[in-house]
Amino acid sequence: QVVLVESGGGLIQAGNSLRLSCVASADTTETYTMAWVRQTPGKDQEFVAAIAYGGRSTNYADSMQGRCTISRDMATNTMYLQIHKLKPEDTAVYYCVSTSHWYFDPWPANFRFDYRGQGTQVTVTA
Repeated sequence: QVVLVESGGGLIQAGNSLRLSCVASADTTETYTMAWVRQTPGKDQEFVAAIAYGGRSTNYADSMQGRCTISRDMATNTMYLQIHKLKPEDTAVYYCVSTSHWYFDPWPANFRFDYRGQGTQVTVTA
């Protein structure tokens, strides 16, 4: 069992930057890939970005290319997501997920994951 705990969400003005963190309780095969997905009420889960073990590979949603950076600290089992130039449409609950799989482009929208955190709310005001 792996517990994922997100932090860093909040209320932020459009145009600013934000860094989300996710700490995993263990380093296992199910945390080979760690990723961020987001969800807003009434909409499907949306893939944001993913990073493989050791940061050897990364993948970003087309909508986030050039506007966010995903990173990972293996020593502390922590993953980060830095989002720049936030927009009101970035408002969502951001979830940290982990999986033993790595997917190649295009990253499947409804990919399976093994664990998911409780989420952190990000609200971007105009």
